[in-house]
Amino acid sequence: MEQILPSEVEQFIKSDKDRQIIDVREVEEAAKGKIPGAVHIPLGLLEFRLHELDKTKEYVMVCRSGGRSERATRLLEDHGYKVKNMAGGMMAWEGKTE
Repeated sequence: MEQILPSEVEQFIKSDKDRQIIDVREVEEAAKGKIPGAVHIPLGLLEFRLHELDKTKEYVMVCRSGGRSERATRLLEDHGYKVKNMAGGMMAWEGKTE
């Protein structure tokens, strides 16, 4: 499983339009603020919403501390997606939120 540092995420996304952030936290967590442009799909729904994702894109998975996003990363990898896990989750994020 490939990791990406929070400090690298913003540049990673800006460098290619075919890259996207997916926030797998619960609704009430994401409502407190998420990375701008991130798509919110709670971990429990991710497997049921795989059809919404594009295998030609690359994804960065984000949660509160990195554990749930690690599980999400493995799930997507198992289904053939290109994906990275943001190490430390939102607890390590120092950028803007929306």
